[in-house]
Amino acid sequence: MPPEIRNVGGNPRGWRGFVRPGVVLLLLIALGYFLWRHFAAGPPAAGTTSGSSGAQVVRVVTAAAHAGDIPVYISGLGAVTPLYTITITSILSGPLLEVYYTEGQMVQRGQLLAQIDPRPYQAMLTQAEGALARDQALLANARVDLDRYQTLWSHNAIQQQQVVTQEALVKQYEGDVQSDQGQIDTAKLDLQYCEIRSPITGRAGLRLVDPGNVVSANSTALVVITQVQPISVIFTISEDQLAPVREGMRRGRKFPVAALDRTDNHVLSQGALETIDNQIDPTTGTVKLRAAFENRDEMLFPQAFVNARLTLETKRGVTLVPNAAIQRSTNSTYVWLVSKDDTVHVRNVIVGAAGPLESQIVSGVSPGDVVVTEGVDMLRDGGKVSVQQNGAAPAGEDG
Repeated sequence: MPPEIRNVGGNPRGWRGFVRPGVVLLLLIALGYFLWRHFAAGPPAAGTTSGSSGAQVVRVVTAAAHAGDIPVYISGLGAVTPLYTITITSILSGPLLEVYYTEGQMVQRGQLLAQIDPRPYQAMLTQAEGALARDQALLANARVDLDRYQTLWSHNAIQQQQVVTQEALVKQYEGDVQSDQGQIDTAKLDLQYCEIRSPITGRAGLRLVDPGNVVSANSTALVVITQVQPISVIFTISEDQLAPVREGMRRGRKFPVAALDRTDNHVLSQGALETIDNQIDPTTGTVKLRAAFENRDEMLFPQAFVNARLTLETKRGVTLVPNAAIQRSTNSTYVWLVSKDDTVHVRNVIVGAAGPLESQIVSGVSPGDVVVTEGVDMLRDGGKVSVQQNGAAPAGEDG
């Protein structure tokens, strides 16, 4: 039997079993990397296109700077405050017979609102008139006696003391007549107070007392009347902004004031500044101002919060750009300027008066320059842009 030959170099099938899986794993890793590079790149980003040289071209919206007028505003938070708010109460006590208004009705000055039972006060008037008639008769009789006594005294038929006593009695009756006349006037006034009338023209609120209830004098509130035409807005400004307002009012200038809603976008009513408070609030450093509004359409509702915008002056013929074109960083304010070759460049600017839509550019931009209003996030200095929509030069703000 031949001797057994052993494989000194080891089994060749062993190392081949390790190499083949390694090669397959490397191939899978390479394929995965290729697929990742292919799909991760994806399509070009939205808002950009590729030029012939491969550089990205950013789509932007532009607008042209233009010369125009812009008002200078002072803004403050305010509240709609009626010029007059009257709580109607009864001067007299008694049953409430009738109510002649409806809730929310616009009532006129002197209009009858409610009726208190007048019968007790009519009886008091009758009693006072009776007392007056009695005292007038006594006075007339006393005056006749006084004339007779004076004649007798002139003939030394009676003593002077009797004449003096009669004169005093006449004066007493004269006082009684005057007192009775006062009682009559009081009773007539009470009868007028039985008819409760509106002291102002305004809008009636909710009815607070129903007919049939007994109201107490000067304590029971019947209804609240609020004047809404005209109406005022009380708003605050900083004490640093007070000087030009005071100077203008001293010269007799009427500052226009607009009342805007909470979003500060919609003008509710136009009015004018009326007065300035007589002191500054030391805790907030602000001062109160009152502006008056005709409020014909009643867009201003009492006690509503509004944004007040006082027009201090109007700058005319200045360079204006849309607010969306103005960009700000930690140390500069700038705009993106579009050149004729459709490249953009950063231009530092100084902003003056700011309005709701446009702002004044003091330096850095001239009328006719084209600035970017949308798409600024993807711009780089000297980069190419594609104007998606040319914004027309907006009209100047009229305040």
